[in-house]
Amino acid sequence: MPYRSTERVKARLSASRERIITAALEIMAGHGYAGCSVAAVAERAGVATGSVYRHFPTKAELFAEVFRTASGREVAAVARAAAPLGSAAAQVAAVAETFCGRALRAPRLAYALLAEPVDPAVDAERLVFRRAYADLIAGYVTAGVGRGELPPQDPELTATALVGALAEAMVGPLAAGVAGPDTIPDLVTFIHRALGVTP
Repeated sequence: MPYRSTERVKARLSASRERIITAALEIMAGHGYAGCSVAAVAERAGVATGSVYRHFPTKAELFAEVFRTASGREVAAVARAAAPLGSAAAQVAAVAETFCGRALRAPRLAYALLAEPVDPAVDAERLVFRRAYADLIAGYVTAGVGRGELPPQDPELTATALVGALAEAMVGPLAAGVAGPDTIPDLVTFIHRALGVTP
């Protein structure tokens, strides 16, 4: 009997933790990092503020986890969109199109993930987020060079440059609230040129 009780407590704590993360993500998507307080997260999650701190001792720890969750979802969505495509250039273009399309559908969240001033612990997660994109692109470029689809190049350098270009191209328009669908074709053209291929 104590075993079942312990399992129920663990399940309840896990569900409470997930509600807190979900609530924080929802608030961040609407108001950004700066507009997201622990008290607001607790209220939206339907828990006491103390419960939030039981799971996450500081706001920075909570939002580091929120960034991990949000960025993991974004990278997974990009990887799913690119995986079935036949050529490396098409895969890298799909990364850009999916990245930008998702950013345009959730501009406040995208800005928070990309550039909004945050605590150092959260900023460290931003670097992990960028590295995940770079690793994904580097894999496609490596395969494309190996198959002779792309000219010889340093896949890591190409990937890092493309991730930087993608982020930089979106940050200004997202911050100003003027990013539009025309941003995407320009980025895809840039990517083809950077890879050394013609679309």
